[in-house]
Amino acid sequence: MTAPSGTSRTLFTPLAIGGVEIPNRIGVSPMCMYASTDGFATDFHVAHLGRFAMGGAGLVVAEATAVRPEGRISAADLGIWADDHVPALSRVAALIADQGAVPGIQLSHAGRRAAVREPWLAGAPLDESDAARGTPPWEIHAPSALAVGPGHQTPRELTSAEITALVESWAQAARRAVAAGFEVIELHGAHGYLLHSFLSPLSNTRQDEWGGDPARRMRFPLEVIRAVRAEVGDRALLYRVSAVDGYPGGLEVADVVAFAKEARAAGVDVVDVSSGGISTDRSFDTRVRRRYGFHVDFALEIRAATGGPVATVGLIVDPEQAALIVDRGEADLVLLGREMLDNPNWALHARVTLGAEDSARGDVRINWPLAPRRQLFSKLAEEGDDPLRRFERGA
Repeated sequence: MTAPSGTSRTLFTPLAIGGVEIPNRIGVSPMCMYASTDGFATDFHVAHLGRFAMGGAGLVVAEATAVRPEGRISAADLGIWADDHVPALSRVAALIADQGAVPGIQLSHAGRRAAVREPWLAGAPLDESDAARGTPPWEIHAPSALAVGPGHQTPRELTSAEITALVESWAQAARRAVAAGFEVIELHGAHGYLLHSFLSPLSNTRQDEWGGDPARRMRFPLEVIRAVRAEVGDRALLYRVSAVDGYPGGLEVADVVAFAKEARAAGVDVVDVSSGGISTDRSFDTRVRRRYGFHVDFALEIRAATGGPVATVGLIVDPEQAALIVDRGEADLVLLGREMLDNPNWALHARVTLGAEDSARGDVRINWPLAPRRQLFSKLAEEGDDPLRRFERGA
């Protein structure tokens, strides 16, 4: 594929990652939808993720998908801990690919952030009242027996043997993801979940081979990366990081840069840059200030230090904004979440906005009526007509 005529914007050029070519630099970030029972994907997931592929995104990544049942954030999370999960996930991957996008999936273990309610129920820890409704809390695990925040369950500290077994669980999950047809595999190493919690000194206070200094805190995430890399072959391997913890004594961007270098050496193709989540304690505001593109500076720093491609996410909402991030080399891939929920055709609209509609990828059954519609809108605007004009005339 060549750059679209009429534009030199890198946003609409392919990105090769290993043996995978993403047709453009616009991706859909994994978003938990809490629509699963016992980890199984449903018609909802097929429709939810398929619409983004039909809307022109180059990469569509399925939500955090648990490698173990106890690693679910909530009881309604997707799962990939059993072979039985593969057929339903295959339907999701097949539809995304059929519409010209690359199917991806995020593999996750929530660690000490597991066993909570859905976010519209405040993400509160499951308790006896949930048990009475058929969703009891379950034992949660972490590198150290430290709760994620006030009121949360204290996790059980994992043994060394259990940690080793978890590495194999990630490998098996990756094997299932490949069997289901996913071409991009992302490891969720951010937002306080298990991989992140091993890396951060705030959540990993061990003094054995899995903690005690930065190299030992990196050990578990790096072993997971190597095990997954061995399973996915030339498919693209992404790793989501929290660039900073945002708490005193927590990870700073320099720490994450050091880890990102090791992660790339272990087999990661693209570092996906986010932030925060190591704790739910809101006694003081620890979050990175929310503003448009608020992770881009972190992504640029990690990209410059590692020499490898990065993705970024966080209030990327405008086509020109997204195009400039890629044109300026601040990130190689932009990921959108809530903006895609609001407008699943965002990528196709971005092509029109930036003058690249002549090469728009997507289902011709959707695209062919839109060009004359846009031409008509332009003609009416030139004539001074608008949707409210007849009401102003009193017609």
